[in-house]
Amino acid sequence: MSTKRKRQLALNVFFMRFGHHPEAWRHHGNVGANGRPDVNFWVGLAQLAERAKLDIFFLADFIGRSGRNLRGQGGGGGSAYQFEPLTLLSAIAVQTKHIGLVATVNTNFSQPYNAARMLASLDHISGGRAGWNIVSSFGEAPARNFGIEETRSHDQRYERAAEFVELAKSYWDSYEDDAFDHPDRAAGRFYDPADAHPVEFKGKYFKVEGLLDVARPIQGYPVFVQAGNSDTGRDFAARVAEMTYCSAQTLPDAQEYYNDVKGRMAKFGRDPDQLKITPGLSVVVGDSDQQAADRFGELQELIDFSKGVNLGGTNLTGYDLDGPLPDLPESENGKGRFRQLVTLARRENLTIRQLVYRFSTSRGHLQVHGSPTTVADKIQEWFEGRGADGFNVVPPLPPLEPGGFITFAEKVIPELQRRGIFRTDYEGTTLRENLGLNRPANTRGHAENEAALGG
Repeated sequence: MSTKRKRQLALNVFFMRFGHHPEAWRHHGNVGANGRPDVNFWVGLAQLAERAKLDIFFLADFIGRSGRNLRGQGGGGGSAYQFEPLTLLSAIAVQTKHIGLVATVNTNFSQPYNAARMLASLDHISGGRAGWNIVSSFGEAPARNFGIEETRSHDQRYERAAEFVELAKSYWDSYEDDAFDHPDRAAGRFYDPADAHPVEFKGKYFKVEGLLDVARPIQGYPVFVQAGNSDTGRDFAARVAEMTYCSAQTLPDAQEYYNDVKGRMAKFGRDPDQLKITPGLSVVVGDSDQQAADRFGELQELIDFSKGVNLGGTNLTGYDLDGPLPDLPESENGKGRFRQLVTLARRENLTIRQLVYRFSTSRGHLQVHGSPTTVADKIQEWFEGRGADGFNVVPPLPPLEPGGFITFAEKVIPELQRRGIFRTDYEGTTLRENLGLNRPANTRGHAENEAALGG
């Protein structure tokens, strides 16, 4: 049963090592920093986000590099050359108490058993704060690292991802919630075999049998996060996701996505309140709107067009930067984001240069640069206008630089709390409780394992 409560803003944060702007690593605030992983840096950021009472500390996974173009890959200041997400979040889990910990796991480059085992472990280590960002993107360089030779279409990747998730759920339902709470020492049994539910799965992409070797997660399942903007991605979100990390630059676009995805949930028997829509928010904060604009302007001045231009996975080097965006073939990877890019260019008649400034610097997300009041006004407008249930904050500036996340935490969060739309303290002990999401029951009954018991 759904527990109704006052609608509350959800706020997450997704950090890049040096900031989300593509040239932020060259910002003066990053002098002395390098691409070497630093666990204390990440733990400190998670603790900062927890002090601000945010819902989720979100980690992406830029998986697999190519050895074919080393010069072209040496830029970026090491932002993507960081820890594997689940390993890092396990370290963060023991240094935090409340904030949710969401890791990206790509369904093309893992196996359901491995993913289920690692995410269940993170959920137990964190006391019930794990989430899974379900990604099905597919690139040639990552595929080569994993020895995958076949290509996978957009629809095939989503089809495989859906099967992957169903199998992971079966593994998490391997045991009753209390299976390991009452060992029978006299009988020499660590758990009652009737409480175990062996997995036998035969699908199009996976054929397995076995049993997970970790107790059922504290939350039942980790919270499912998904980032698809395409039509197939929206259907997947309506069917599976409990939070979406989407993108929109205008409130009408956000409202269309919000209403469309939530409107699809009924056909899957789901309650729209059990899905939180959280677009990305690229935010720079200043004492005034002008100060924030100036801070962002410093980043924009660092953009170097001499290295070429890549938009939507398409190399536009050689085209007139001050000319219109040419007709491009639709990208098979990231269809929704590609269409968003093209729509923005056509709607506002942007040149390639202007599109880089508008789209690439924020990865297509809502950009707000202003005073704490200006930023809070925009957040409240989208929240109350049903364009968002919250936001995934993606700071373009270095996190601890004035105007970056630290300023957002110290000045915008208190303003949102004063307006009564964001918490002043955590309400629950698990991520699901803090988001107002139901805990899923075990979908498999005792009858299913009678054969294994010889019944």
